[in-house]
Amino acid sequence: MNKTAAEAKALIDGIKAKIGSQTEVDVAVCPPFTALDAASAALKGSTIALGAENLYPKASGAYTGEIAPAMLKEFDVAYVILGHSERREYFKESDEFINEKVKAALENGMKPILCVGETLAQRESGDTIKVVSSQTEKGLSGVNPEDAEKIVVAYEPVWAIGTGKTATPAMAQEVHAEIRKVLSKIFGDEGAQKIRILYGGSMKPENADDLLKEKDIDGGLIGGAALKADSFVSLVESARKLA
Repeated sequence: MNKTAAEAKALIDGIKAKIGSQTEVDVAVCPPFTALDAASAALKGSTIALGAENLYPKASGAYTGEIAPAMLKEFDVAYVILGHSERREYFKESDEFINEKVKAALENGMKPILCVGETLAQRESGDTIKVVSSQTEKGLSGVNPEDAEKIVVAYEPVWAIGTGKTATPAMAQEVHAEIRKVLSKIFGDEGAQKIRILYGGSMKPENADDLLKEKDIDGGLIGGAALKADSFVSLVESARKLA
């Protein structure tokens, strides 16, 4: 919940000026719903894709305040973030509801970014792999194996978001490798390799190089560090070094 439409356009203009034509890595920005129109217009002619921060898994109806998939598609939205830890915590979204959203996104030609991750209490009790594996399996339940390459998974250790704490590259890689195993179970080894697993636990310019070197960390789901053009561009440059 950052940036008005005007602020989002200014941020995108700053990002686009530096990396708006590069093609080595895939880049997307995910502004709030109110900024999608302005963002879509600002991104025209660039290689940067547009994403949304949520959707409601119904085509239309009496769901006041919610946003249908077709409403996003009108603005050329390519990606949609689903099951973010904040949605799970503050709005009590269940794995089953998130799964409905994942399937709705795919049915409407958008790529879901399924977020999974454990709380500090779950990590300290040794339940990290159990929690993350369960969220991944339930979030992707019933998804057609042919859609594997359209799926993105983002691992966000909840305890590392906005706390100043970050999982070490080795800690992050351990969980990413386990997620890849779960994906192999669901989609087969070949399908699992087509799925990008992003790290979403406070990746920033200072730690991006080390995190992105890990075998199963395919990119980042960026929060606070994406709110300034310079740091956003720096993160893209870190990924380009390894492209």
